[in-house]
Amino acid sequence: MNSLTKKIVIALSLLVVAYVTTGYVRARSSSNDNAFRALTVYSEVLSSVQRYYVDDPNMHKVTAGALHGLVDSLDPQSGYMSPLEYADYKKETAANPSAGAGLTLTKRDGYISVISALPNSSGAKAGLQFGDIIERIAGFTTAQMTVDQAQMLLSGEPGKVVKLAVIKMAAIRRGETESQPVTFTLEKVPGPKVVETRLQGGVAYLRVPAFDDGTSKQIREALMRFHQQGAHKLVIDLRDCSSGVANEGIETAQLFLQSGTIATLKGQTVTTETSSADPSKVVWTDPVTVLIGNSTAGPAEIFAGAIADNHRGDTVGDRTYGTASMQKVIPLDDGAALVLTVANYYTPNGKEIPVDGVAPSVTVRNTPDSYAQLEQVGPPAPPLGQVVSPDDPVLKKALDLLQNSSASQQKKAA
Repeated sequence: MNSLTKKIVIALSLLVVAYVTTGYVRARSSSNDNAFRALTVYSEVLSSVQRYYVDDPNMHKVTAGALHGLVDSLDPQSGYMSPLEYADYKKETAANPSAGAGLTLTKRDGYISVISALPNSSGAKAGLQFGDIIERIAGFTTAQMTVDQAQMLLSGEPGKVVKLAVIKMAAIRRGETESQPVTFTLEKVPGPKVVETRLQGGVAYLRVPAFDDGTSKQIREALMRFHQQGAHKLVIDLRDCSSGVANEGIETAQLFLQSGTIATLKGQTVTTETSSADPSKVVWTDPVTVLIGNSTAGPAEIFAGAIADNHRGDTVGDRTYGTASMQKVIPLDDGAALVLTVANYYTPNGKEIPVDGVAPSVTVRNTPDSYAQLEQVGPPAPPLGQVVSPDDPVLKKALDLLQNSSASQQKKAA
């Protein structure tokens, strides 16, 4: 049996093992008998591979592959690190690297994929954007790589050169699957700043690149300036906003909501935590519309879901990615580690964000018909250096909604 066939046989065995063990995890609320049967089949598969495979298999690799398959099948943010991988991960993160690529990552089709790139970051300058699949980082395949490991490889000291093999989303649209080399030099990731401007008709515009520490304060100060300038309508652009701290999304929602629930964090072993509106923190009571898309994720989803479910304003664009959750690194006795999602955020209406994303109240898509059949992707935020695009269909729709809202309020007042 040649090497390729041998790899295929082992891969198939791993799929079986991953399927069986995943069934065990999903049946954690079932009886002990079901759990015992699942583990019995798991043991039987491993025993058969060891006994009947054409060569004496490397059971360490087989087991490690099975564990990767098991945890990877749970959700894109969970993963398994072998003892060597975890040791490298701890060493690199302990070095506290000062530069990075500025990318928000996930897993897609078994590989690391890009959700968004921060403006002016190394990743953005290299042309990486939503949907790009990273097959290799520094020569290492990302097929069994956790998101945390990928972020570690994409960080270091300023000047570090990073080499990737990337399948561009544009190529996928054309039906091409060959990866292309992408090389860039790491730089210190600039602190993302909220971009603010004024549009026609007294409309204020805020573009939020990330919900990092201090973002809610930036937004609060911008809202107060808008009031002083006489603005009475607001557009918040959260497209390509996919990173940050959950609490910043919650605190930003409190600037707009007089009452109601903002989000609920729930998990099997995590104490349920419900975040609510606080009328003492409200800064903006005028109409607001939120722009969202497939590259909207994390804290931005918490904010968008709170605005939509409390009927505080429209959300315009496309469904968000769905990553608002909490992860925990769990070291194992053999030196390996698990990265497990331990809790998910829910919208006020009870939608599980990592499962459902946040759907827009008004859908606007701008994609080629051929690609729309593969995956619906909404129009991106304006290019770097361009605050507002005059041909942005999502923004145009948002402005129409705000205008109609103002007209309706004027009629009621009359």
